[in-house]
Amino acid sequence: MRILVLGIGNILLSDEGVGVSVVEALERGYVLPSWAETLDGGTSGMELMEVMAGREHLIVVDAVRTGAPPGTVVLLRDSQVPALFTQKISPHQLGLCDVLMALRLTNEFPHRLTLVGVEPESLAPGIGLSPTVALAVAPALEQVLALLAADGAIVVPRILPDAAAR
Repeated sequence: MRILVLGIGNILLSDEGVGVSVVEALERGYVLPSWAETLDGGTSGMELMEVMAGREHLIVVDAVRTGAPPGTVVLLRDSQVPALFTQKISPHQLGLCDVLMALRLTNEFPHRLTLVGVEPESLAPGIGLSPTVALAVAPALEQVLALLAADGAIVVPRILPDAAAR
């Protein structure tokens, strides 16, 4: 089973970078099995096609506009995902939609596709998440961990150096 947890977003547009923040938190805090990978996809588009191709499960983490209150974490599966990206909030989402369509045309579409989305509060230029969306990183990460566990991934918390000294 090959799983990819892909965080996408532009860290220069405040809450647009939430997908990258969640993947960074996953990488900092946990060790995944060798068959489960993480990737900071940033604002890449078609460049991601090869790494996304043929996955058993593709988990995408990104900022999404659903009309819910800022900081709301949403979970969408399979055909719901490309449909959501027709209401793009940034150019990379159009790129992701193009990659998904290309993967379908080449018969390399992931067997399962899940989007862990976070409703942004601000997309203004600036580095760092708004306080509301920063609080949503932990629940979004919990969703990713639950998806990995459902796939049979044993995810082990990392022991941080300062925690081991206590």
